[in-house]
Amino acid sequence: MKKNKKKSLKNKTRRKVIKGLGSAVFLAAASNFLPMPWVRRADASNHLLIGVPSSLSTPYGVADDQDHLNGTIMAIEAINAKGGVLGRELKTFVPDYDKLSAESTQSAIAACIDKKVHAISNAFTFAPIPGMDTSAKWKAPYLQGNTQRLATEEFKRNPKKYSHVLQTDPSEVNYGWTYPMWLDAMKKTGVWKPVNNKVHIISEQTGYNQTILKAAKESLAKSDWELAGDTQIQYPVNDWGPVIQELKKVGAGAIMCNHWMAAEEAAFCKQFRADPVPGAIVYVQYGASQPEFLELGGRAMEGFCWSTVLGVYGDEMGEQFRKDYLKRFPEFGTYKKNTMGLVYTGNGYDIVNYLAASWNATKALGLNQEDFKKNCDWIRTNPFRGVCGMMDMNNEYQEALHFPDNGFGNQSNSHETGMGQLYVQVQNVQHRIIWPNDYSQSKLEGCDWW
Repeated sequence: MKKNKKKSLKNKTRRKVIKGLGSAVFLAAASNFLPMPWVRRADASNHLLIGVPSSLSTPYGVADDQDHLNGTIMAIEAINAKGGVLGRELKTFVPDYDKLSAESTQSAIAACIDKKVHAISNAFTFAPIPGMDTSAKWKAPYLQGNTQRLATEEFKRNPKKYSHVLQTDPSEVNYGWTYPMWLDAMKKTGVWKPVNNKVHIISEQTGYNQTILKAAKESLAKSDWELAGDTQIQYPVNDWGPVIQELKKVGAGAIMCNHWMAAEEAAFCKQFRADPVPGAIVYVQYGASQPEFLELGGRAMEGFCWSTVLGVYGDEMGEQFRKDYLKRFPEFGTYKKNTMGLVYTGNGYDIVNYLAASWNATKALGLNQEDFKKNCDWIRTNPFRGVCGMMDMNNEYQEALHFPDNGFGNQSNSHETGMGQLYVQVQNVQHRIIWPNDYSQSKLEGCDWW
């Protein structure tokens, strides 16, 4: 009985574990690292504090923010083990918040300011501009993976006010702009033979998903593909049956489920497999990157494709990070011990290392506008290669350049000078990068409904 009970506890989802422990206990543990013995005693109290606002007790966003926090912790432990930054230990302050709420986002950033953080690292918020406005009162380096052009356009309009806000990945517009390029590439493989040139897009009604839809319409209009269906949904979706019947009625050769929640996308894929559109290549937007997708769907997810503009590469650096991550956080690799979030795990890790590189280079460790500016200027003018690719934010949007070049601006012609968008297919219950070929791990495989 004791063994079974232990196994049951180990297999709880991260959301249940966090709720069961209570966010206060969890945050206290995450934000109070003890001084390391190898950091000089004189500097132990004069640490470098990174604010990491995280949605850890909401019904949504937990997977991404836990991934981001885990990656942050992993980087901090490695840096502190080597003596910290110029003898100073890195620590975190982790305020819990609701990423769908402007007020909660503002409160989380304000809490970081009250704690006098040296920098802010955030996965993403759906209220980016209120958060940016609050952070402007402090102007410490604010690095995040918001993936939202709405926010970077605000920087473009007022670069002086938001000079400290740096988006470490390309914006979501690239999901829509690159989609026809990916369809062309998949068609050229010969593995997928489209039944027609029609595209059917299902879109959630958040601003993020609607921006992707708008960008997709722009790029499809310039391609050989035709938008034949535009189905709007609203979270939560309890039954995908009516949506799937609409998909079958249109009968498009390519389908995009433009949503962002892993659990709901897994439910969509299960229902689609039970009653599919023959011959259709199915792409689900982003949410499949979260561990929940495979944990909930298992082999029912075989053949479905997805992409992310921010993800851990499958190169030597990326593969080593994946191994190290699952060794450090084995409880987050519950499905065959190989499932981990491929996005914000790496982003949290990369941001800390980017900040450390800046502090080491500038020697500007103070809590004042002059030192904040020195570090922001260094980050802006010194591209940094992390496990998720190159972060080069020295441009009009102060966001990472995108690869492959889709012709819509703020692009790079190489995955080593820009951040490569990863197109992935579930193969043998694993996520395998299938395009672009520059860093693919596998090739497109046929689906049983084709």
